[in-house]
Amino acid sequence: METLASAMRRENRRFKAPSSSSASIGAGVASGRVPLVMAFLSCLAWLYVAGRLWQDAQTRAILSGLLEKNSGNLPKVLSVEDKLRNLGCKEIGRKIVEAEMDLTKAKSEGYLWGNRTAAVDSEKKKQQLLAVIGVYTGFGSRLRRNVFRGSWMPRGDALKKLEEKGVVIRFVIGRSANRGDSLDRNIDDENRRTKDFLILESHEEAAEELPSKAKFFFSAAVEAWDAEFYVKVEDNINIDLAGLIEMLEGRRGNQGLYMGCMKSGVVVTEEGQQWYEPEWWKFGDSKTYFRHASGSLFILSNNLARYININSASLQSYAHDDISVGSWMMGVNATYVDDDRLCCGSSRQEKVCSNA
Repeated sequence: METLASAMRRENRRFKAPSSSSASIGAGVASGRVPLVMAFLSCLAWLYVAGRLWQDAQTRAILSGLLEKNSGNLPKVLSVEDKLRNLGCKEIGRKIVEAEMDLTKAKSEGYLWGNRTAAVDSEKKKQQLLAVIGVYTGFGSRLRRNVFRGSWMPRGDALKKLEEKGVVIRFVIGRSANRGDSLDRNIDDENRRTKDFLILESHEEAAEELPSKAKFFFSAAVEAWDAEFYVKVEDNINIDLAGLIEMLEGRRGNQGLYMGCMKSGVVVTEEGQQWYEPEWWKFGDSKTYFRHASGSLFILSNNLARYININSASLQSYAHDDISVGSWMMGVNATYVDDDRLCCGSSRQEKVCSNA
């Protein structure tokens, strides 16, 4: 006889069986949805990638069309002129051509003494002055200038007549450190009365600037007058003008002449002493200067003065103007003329200069 407990267990098994079947059916439905979702997401991803690829293809097609359209308007090979224009260097190219033309002209006029046949034609030689004499002066040397004007240096109409004969004489001075001050105005007023100054507008008048004054003097003189010789004189020197003119007349037609009272000397290496040379170490262990013309008076021929004018920006200057000019002459094939008539401190009777 079946007990009550057995009957109840049988009933429980009967009711549990359908529940297990429902669970399996639900799990099957859920597992069937996952592939559908994954397939849908894959389709979306495929559509996105395809759209981007199509968009990139369209962009490339547009760019390629523009490139083909514009490529016909551009030169395949750029000329030198096009490159200069693109780089903004056309103006520089023009200046280079002008500089080359100026250099060619300078050579043809004879600053290179090895080419005398191309120096100047006969007509120009007839118009060429014999000499330009520059007398260095300063702001405080007015009384000394007046003494010179009343002695060896002509003034007024006599100065003009001398120029007509081929000799120009000028006092050489720069500008004050304070441009336009009373020093400059006094020089301008004096020059309006006497008309015997060569004012170096770009030079600052100072004792330590004498080497640069030599560059400015020869450059300004060459540009203002065409002469066979250019003479530098200090304002403590008296000149036998007739004797100097006679000496230069005898040297007409000679190029590359560096004339003066040649000397050498010890290089002063101790700072604070007179004639101290800051560049003393460049003169070697012997500490002596090379041969050079005394600064009291020296003469350069036309082509040497033009050489200084053309190369002034690259010429090395030393503490003294005579040393500086002597160093410039060492770099070219100059002919040194050591004439004791140009030694102003000597006792020779025939000299053309003397200490004032």
